[in-house]
Amino acid sequence: MWLRLAACAAFLVVPVAYAQTGTAPSSTLSLDDAIARVATTHPDLRIFDGRRQVLDANLASAALKPPMTLGATIENTLGTGNYRGFSEAELTVTLAGVIERGGKLNARQALALANIDTLAPQREMARLDLLAETAQRYLAVTAATKRKSIAELDIVQRRRAVDAARTRLTAGASPESVVLTAQAALATAELDRDRAIADEAATRQNLAALWNERTPSFTVAAGNPLVLPELQSFDALSDYLQNTPELAELAGVERVREAQLRLARTQATPDLQWQAGGRYNRATSDVGFMAGISIPLGSARRAAPGIRAAEAELAMTPIERESLRIDLYSALTNAYGNYSTARLEVGRLRTDVIPRLEKAEKAAEYAWKAGAISYLEWSQLQAQRVEASVRQLQVAVDAQAALIEIQRLTGQPIVASGTTTP
Repeated sequence: MWLRLAACAAFLVVPVAYAQTGTAPSSTLSLDDAIARVATTHPDLRIFDGRRQVLDANLASAALKPPMTLGATIENTLGTGNYRGFSEAELTVTLAGVIERGGKLNARQALALANIDTLAPQREMARLDLLAETAQRYLAVTAATKRKSIAELDIVQRRRAVDAARTRLTAGASPESVVLTAQAALATAELDRDRAIADEAATRQNLAALWNERTPSFTVAAGNPLVLPELQSFDALSDYLQNTPELAELAGVERVREAQLRLARTQATPDLQWQAGGRYNRATSDVGFMAGISIPLGSARRAAPGIRAAEAELAMTPIERESLRIDLYSALTNAYGNYSTARLEVGRLRTDVIPRLEKAEKAAEYAWKAGAISYLEWSQLQAQRVEASVRQLQVAVDAQAALIEIQRLTGQPIVASGTTTP
């Protein structure tokens, strides 16, 4: 079975889900709520029910034997001479059919069943893609919320600068240009906040579009995209690739191609056509029995091109499987490397860079008020502090995107057991 409920659990450990404590309001949407809505309403999943009905109908059609044919023929009538009327007419009634040979019926049924078997991994692939897309859009909302928080922190520090500049202007220690410069920096910070608010609304709308909600009234559950857990080892994750639905689908394609080859080979065995019936002669009022049998010639020669084509398609399967494994492994390598690098950078920014910039910004504020440095130096430190926070958020978002991609590829819980995250 390819339902693999563990895959859903895997996405629920993505830090953008941010485990909640307590009871959230009904208007608060968590990642598992979003996933549940998508899983029950998105047409990409519901369409597989219709496809299954089509394939079931194809299976029922494949199980049918060739139909029997009832025929009637009248001869020696509506002509000239003795055949002008119906006095010499002969009426023949026949029942004809085809005896399939070479296992054609079983081959058709095997092909129909193989097509049904490919539906499960295809649905699982669509489900994992939707889980990943939902997590990505949810991440975009939380990232916009975090950018708004950074902008609000910037507004607070810029307001302090404006107040301090006005105080120094009143005391005659600074020119008016410093006040105007500080006010411009404050306006820029407010613009960043307003842009983040608009971006948050747009990303919420984009998230709600997955379940066709036109006017979203929810808010996403509060969380911290900077939380990046430690993953299992790369070797452990790469082992999960052996059980991905992509490889399962290719295995199903191989079975379909084997069934197609089997069906093509059955065409080399000609079917036996038969007919039986009775003939009535009006002139003599005699009735006779008739029977016939026929078999087409050259069936093997006509079937040979189809057999070669089916064999060639089947021979491509190992090559396609090897290519797919390389692609999956390469994608996992790239995502794992991106996540590990980004996680390291987020940690270093958290422990080494941002705390020092915060202390430097506060020290610069005291120094500027004391007249020891220029306003430009203080403003630059404020900007560096905000830039470091924005950089940390962007790197964390990239890491979360890589984490989502890893879970899409593996479809398994990937966080190392016993991991504690900051």
